[in-house]
Amino acid sequence: MASGNRNFYRYRFVIAGLILAAHFSVGLNFFSVSPVLPLIMEDFGITRATASLLVALSLLVHAIFGLPGGVIAARFGVKRVYFLAWLLVGMSVFSSFVNSFSTLLILRLAYGVGFGVIIPATAPLLMQWLKPREITVMNGLDIAALTLGVAFSVTTVAPIADGIGWKNALSVFGAIALLGALAWALLGSTRPSERQAISVTNITFSDISSVLRNPVILLLAAADALVFMQYTALTGWLPTFYGESRNMSLAQAGFVTGLIPLIGVGAVLAGGILPLRISDKRIFFLVPGFLIGIGGLGSFLLESNIGILASVLVLGIGSWSYAPTLLSLPMGLKGMTPEKVAVVWGTFVTVSGVGMFVSPIVVGAIRDYWGTFVPGFMIWAIGAWLLFIAGFALPPSVNNYSEVRQSDN
Repeated sequence: MASGNRNFYRYRFVIAGLILAAHFSVGLNFFSVSPVLPLIMEDFGITRATASLLVALSLLVHAIFGLPGGVIAARFGVKRVYFLAWLLVGMSVFSSFVNSFSTLLILRLAYGVGFGVIIPATAPLLMQWLKPREITVMNGLDIAALTLGVAFSVTTVAPIADGIGWKNALSVFGAIALLGALAWALLGSTRPSERQAISVTNITFSDISSVLRNPVILLLAAADALVFMQYTALTGWLPTFYGESRNMSLAQAGFVTGLIPLIGVGAVLAGGILPLRISDKRIFFLVPGFLIGIGGLGSFLLESNIGILASVLVLGIGSWSYAPTLLSLPMGLKGMTPEKVAVVWGTFVTVSGVGMFVSPIVVGAIRDYWGTFVPGFMIWAIGAWLLFIAGFALPPSVNNYSEVRQSDN
């Protein structure tokens, strides 16, 4: 093996580690404000609906930048764009200095932009540095790293806030992201001479239209969006609900809610391995859809601590275990090309992102108007059953998708 090839083989692990760190940073700052929303509302004198904008608007911005993120990376350089996106993810480091809700909201919007760009910008890095089989593994690990970051921040931000205040607690998670951006600036690299990122110029409006009119894609996009509309509504407001209606402290409520993404780490890894052994991929929508349905309802309808704990664990398993199949399945649909698959993934990001923007606002507004979270939670809990229905509705032909072939390397 040539010296250059040996160096490449070693250095791609550095790149892989940085990519995992980036996703962990995104997860750390995803729902970090949720467990401390009561403190934010008290300090700034705002309603629940207004406070929910801290989560909802950042998700909307993330959705808006989902599709163009890959284009931006291709036009301005992956290394540069990745650094700037990671930098924006860490803007909450300045939370210690905010004196108004609007300033805090601006920091959250900056996070949304960074989140929206950094995910699609990861694709060309994986294509340049890793083999196809390694890319499949990394996709699962990336989701797991993001989920672990969400779990860590949701479970620890309240205890940290008790010690140093909620502003400083948010700054801690932002600082971790900024350190990661600095590490990328020093160690990050691309390999333009080897493989190139997917072209953004050789896909036509007709191609995009054919993707958006595909009934399988539309069904999966709708089901995925409704799952994450429930996920966002519950993860964003369950800590407050448990504090108001289940007599939990902020730390306890944050810990219980944090179990949803925490159990998701193992679930997404299992969800990436089991499809290699089970031929009928529809089972990976049926079973998670059922778990999401019963877990979502139980998380706010049950009153016992044991029932709540069991529900959030079931909800976490269901909400993440179908993701690897969701991303892989479009590759085998008739007429699909890499460019079209990129459009499919962008569609998933945008549709779910818009939904995740709407759901916490609706829940917060219903709570302010009716004095209870339950009707708002119920709306999205019922909608999330669409994933279960999709498992029955998908045609048998969806089982024709295959893993990326080694011959493509």
